[in-house]
Amino acid sequence: MTRIAVVTGGTRGIGAAISKALKAKGCTVAAIYAGNDEAAKAFKAETGIAVYKCDVSSYDTCAATLKTIEAEIGPVEILVNNAGITRDAMFHKMTPQQWQEVMSTNLNSLFNMTQPIWSGMRDRGFGRIVCISSINGQKGQMGQANYAAAKAGEIGFVKSLAQEGAAKGITVNAICPGYIATEMVMAVPQEVREKRILPLIPMGRLGEPEEIARCVTFLAADDASFITGATLSANGGQYMV
Repeated sequence: MTRIAVVTGGTRGIGAAISKALKAKGCTVAAIYAGNDEAAKAFKAETGIAVYKCDVSSYDTCAATLKTIEAEIGPVEILVNNAGITRDAMFHKMTPQQWQEVMSTNLNSLFNMTQPIWSGMRDRGFGRIVCISSINGQKGQMGQANYAAAKAGEIGFVKSLAQEGAAKGITVNAICPGYIATEMVMAVPQEVREKRILPLIPMGRLGEPEEIARCVTFLAADDASFITGATLSANGGQYMV
């Protein structure tokens, strides 16, 4: 799979695992990050993967960053929309800022990152777009009306854009991870994980970032050309659709 791939949120957690997995498959990868310069520098030193700082909530910034990537590396053939944040609060306490920040980063970024490269993919007759949604976009979650709404919106985006890209050789798919052993989840107290999270998962364990990365490399492969508009759940059986 000698393709050029861009991964948003690509230097930490699930995104870092995706970037590494795509590189291992032969891709030239550009990993986009929001603001943690130290982590991005360490990731680049460890992996040799190029990193680009970009605010994915800004269309102009995304368009400029993608233009730079295409000038330095080449036309983007695989895009993984992975960037996401949480601003959790019960709805009666949620502020407009908490709502807008999550929508801007988690949902608007799909347009901001995809639209500037869409015409190029159409012209070349090939493209792979994978959006990292969430189990909570499928089933909802108390205290996450903003996050769940954005992640559900990702699935609608995927289903719609897949119909537009199908005749042009572009596939668009979503992956919905459950609880994954990332830095954020592992920061939850062990007692809470063991008593309130793991009992919800039939497999009795958290997922690993590499397991989500393998889902991405599968959907991004040339051989996955007949799969589009799909939602792949990777949640240990916690929510079955």
